[in-house]
Amino acid sequence: MVPVFVDNRPMRWASFASRFLAAVSHCATRLEQALWPVSCVFCGCRQPCGSPVCRGCFADLPWASARNLVIAPLTSVIAPLEYAFPIDAAIKAIKFKRRLFYAPAFGHLLVQCFAALPDNVDAFVPVPLHWRRHAMRGFNQAAEIARPIRAATGLPLVTNVTRFRRTPYQSGLTAAQRKRNLQSAFVVRGTVDYRHVLIIDDVITTGETCRQLARALLDAGAKEVSALAIAQATRD
Repeated sequence: MVPVFVDNRPMRWASFASRFLAAVSHCATRLEQALWPVSCVFCGCRQPCGSPVCRGCFADLPWASARNLVIAPLTSVIAPLEYAFPIDAAIKAIKFKRRLFYAPAFGHLLVQCFAALPDNVDAFVPVPLHWRRHAMRGFNQAAEIARPIRAATGLPLVTNVTRFRRTPYQSGLTAAQRKRNLQSAFVVRGTVDYRHVLIIDDVITTGETCRQLARALLDAGAKEVSALAIAQATRD
């Protein structure tokens, strides 16, 4: 029998690079948030209670008529907002213009959705970026959005998940193209020792990202996977 040698160096390097970039991003985010005044991220008015979204803007947000979505094999999928103005503009501003002050506001909104999730959720994972894209962007928007969730809930973070294959941007792709794009994109190193893992993402369109990540988590030992995202986009 011919021995087979597996070179794990790229995966170890990806893990180190991801942790290093996450630490740098966290420091940059804390500095940026410290310098930014406590005001509504949408209209700019000062908030006496320190809330990142004022009552008027909160009421005017494009709330989805059906916040619960169905994506196999996920137990529960919640996206409270429509991907429409000003949510779409804010998400793009986070990703491509480093307007990270929107992230705590979105995290604050998602914390309020926890009552609609199954009560046995015991860990969470932001959708990982490939380490090269993380390096170019400087941060993972899903991880930034998840920070207030971790602070509010105390849930542990699943850290042994990586985006092993660099995939093109999902925007503009059809459902079939998205599916092909994401096949085998996520890798779990070792096992997942949590029963019900919650995926955190920014936008759900076809649900293929959450579906592929959920399968990787289930294959690694999770019993259930749910997802929580800011917005749901109209499917073409």
